[in-house]
Amino acid sequence: MELHILRTYYPNGINGLLLVDQTICCNSIELPWQENEPCISCIPEGRYPVLKRHSDRYGWHLHVADVPGRSLILMHPFNHALEESKGCIAPVSELTGQGMGTRSRIAFHRLRTAVYRAMDLQQPVFLTIQKAFNEKD
Repeated sequence: MELHILRTYYPNGINGLLLVDQTICCNSIELPWQENEPCISCIPEGRYPVLKRHSDRYGWHLHVADVPGRSLILMHPFNHALEESKGCIAPVSELTGQGMGTRSRIAFHRLRTAVYRAMDLQQPVFLTIQKAFNEKD
């Protein structure tokens, strides 16, 4: 399974379009780019394996693995990147501002269900993050 996030960069956060096997699933939000500094920056563009993960805090969620210079990059619900994220990615149902959205739990449940279904069938899952095509350099 292939996940893609097409990012649009803003000073106060990143908004993305999240695709599952080339079909729109939801939007995404992240911290702004701060040179990949842990806890204050989004992760670099690239392709990463995605794994199942469980914690007491988030329950079952997704782990974006093998990120250079970073650890424990997760995909889990939150609605405001600057207030709630330490470098993770949140699926959201609707974008409401730079790095902000609504109904993250609903969007995350939809994404997690699709990803876990593929994983249960022993399919590898990868996330590719890139700049949105319509964004100016």
